[in-house]
Amino acid sequence: MSFVSGTLRISPTTSTFLLGISEFYPPNSCNSCPWRSMKASIYCLGGMSTKPRKKWGSKTNKDASEADELVASLMRNFTEKQPLVTTLNKYVKFIRTEHCFLLFEELGKTGQWLQCLEVFRWMQKQRWYVADNGVYSKLISIMGKKGQTRMAMWLFSEMRNSGCRPDTSVYNALITAHLHSRDKAKAFAKALGYFDKMKGIERCRPNVVTYNILLRAAAQSRNVEQVNILFKDLDESIITPDTFTFNGVMDAYGKTGMIREMELVLSQMKSKQLKPDIITFNLLIDSYGKKQEFEKMEQVFKSLLRSKEKPTLPTFNSMITNYGKARLREKAESVYQKMTDMGYSPSIITYESLITMYGYCDCVSRAREVFDQLMDSRKEKKVSTLNAMLEVYCRNGLPMEAETLFKSAHATRKIPIDSSTYKLLYKAYTKAGMKELVKNLLSYMDKDGIIPNKRFFLDALGAIGSSDSSQKGTSDIGDKVANKSKV
Repeated sequence: MSFVSGTLRISPTTSTFLLGISEFYPPNSCNSCPWRSMKASIYCLGGMSTKPRKKWGSKTNKDASEADELVASLMRNFTEKQPLVTTLNKYVKFIRTEHCFLLFEELGKTGQWLQCLEVFRWMQKQRWYVADNGVYSKLISIMGKKGQTRMAMWLFSEMRNSGCRPDTSVYNALITAHLHSRDKAKAFAKALGYFDKMKGIERCRPNVVTYNILLRAAAQSRNVEQVNILFKDLDESIITPDTFTFNGVMDAYGKTGMIREMELVLSQMKSKQLKPDIITFNLLIDSYGKKQEFEKMEQVFKSLLRSKEKPTLPTFNSMITNYGKARLREKAESVYQKMTDMGYSPSIITYESLITMYGYCDCVSRAREVFDQLMDSRKEKKVSTLNAMLEVYCRNGLPMEAETLFKSAHATRKIPIDSSTYKLLYKAYTKAGMKELVKNLLSYMDKDGIIPNKRFFLDALGAIGSSDSSQKGTSDIGDKVANKSKV
């Protein structure tokens, strides 16, 4: 694998893509496929894979079933009135480490991290308890997902004090915990610090999972330089990259519009005899869609339909949005129609994608129909849906319609409103020079107890300049309120 100045060396040909994904599934590999035409190929993508559950010893299916039943019973029997410890004491004769581990998983799924710590303290008091790296890794991971980085660090310290020696899995969990912090730049720097430390400890040497965690984080932050460094480091090691590794690298290039680099990585993935999974297909489709390279996007659809993968809602949502941004309304609508024909039920994000699509295609009334349809349904109402409709009004030069919808939502409280809504409207009203609407908006913020600061206005205004006198007037309002908020 060759690198030049921190970036991948790119082949001068434009057929890199054809050397990649299309050769995984040759055109004649699925003669029975009903969607052979280019037109029909725009309607499919697939599902997500999951990690296998950690095994505790050699368990039969019967043992696993009994363990699952016991944990399910524990989850059913504790409530606010009946403390978890009381329930654990009731089943004390049957509970062992494997049950507690499964219980951590169930509690973690519902965000009950405090209860996880209760279970941990309880199991430490049992005669059969032996400090185990797997338990600590699981708990550190759960704490990280809930933003409890300090608690994750405490568990790491507790593990060492208990006599356990950290290993690769523990450090992987600790890195993941830090990467869930709000300050992404600081968190990534901390994660890299642990990564370097791991290299100096024999039992803690980074594995492919470590690289995948860091590559994914770098990709999400669009830090292509760091992706290149990690990928080069991995290439020079004895570790064999897997599908997740290549997905992380391609995702970074795709997010930053570096299509040729993404295609080269895809061809390298093929040379390693690794077949793309649904994540690969989805990121390729989204990347090509955002660059409006729809011909290549449709080639990916064809290859996907010859694979064993199944469509997923995020795939359809991406297609609808990207066709919409290109003002290809008919194609976007045909994707939605095919999605429903295939038996998929639209999610809230699907509705929001349709609203956004119609907004780009100057079909404001149609966007409002979709919005009203969602409001009349029994689906959970989210602020992102309201924001999507408000954005459509503002993008199409209809600030008064946006104001009317906002007031209605605020009065009925049928849909939540938060600072993101105010930021959106403040930016739109300021750009349109609607000083009265800005003043009204600030009064609503005051009623809702949302105190704006300098950061709020910087985020809201974005790239809007202050050269125009009307924009300067509204910016002055923001400065006054921001200064007031400091008092």
